[in-house]
Amino acid sequence: MADAQCACGALRLTFGEPPQLTALCHCFACQRRTGAPFSANAFYAIDCVEITGASTEFVRTADSGRKVHMHFCPTCGSTVYWRAEASPSWIGVGVGSFADPAFAPPAMSVFEQSKHKWVQLDETVGRFQGLPIDRS
Repeated sequence: MADAQCACGALRLTFGEPPQLTALCHCFACQRRTGAPFSANAFYAIDCVEITGASTEFVRTADSGRKVHMHFCPTCGSTVYWRAEASPSWIGVGVGSFADPAFAPPAMSVFEQSKHKWVQLDETVGRFQGLPIDRS
């Protein structure tokens, strides 16, 4: 398994097992976080991730009202991972942080209510207008 890292390499994550879920998200918060029309995200069990390097935390409130703790490199500004109060046993990592074209494809696409109309996805991807389940 490849490591995930920021653009300058100062913040790095190493994984002891494969992701539990890979998903695309079209919500406006992810669009703003990535500067792209959607985000590609991998979710891991928190206890299988080793984090090295400093991060700066930005806490935002999700549409659910719960907090999301975003961690980015204080040197280059790349957001590499996040922890959501709604899913406390998972850590989310931007797939782009792996820089691996062979990374596992997404199993689902969420918040398609705000998906750009020109984005086309494979028919094997599960599609949801919002979240598929509530992870409370």
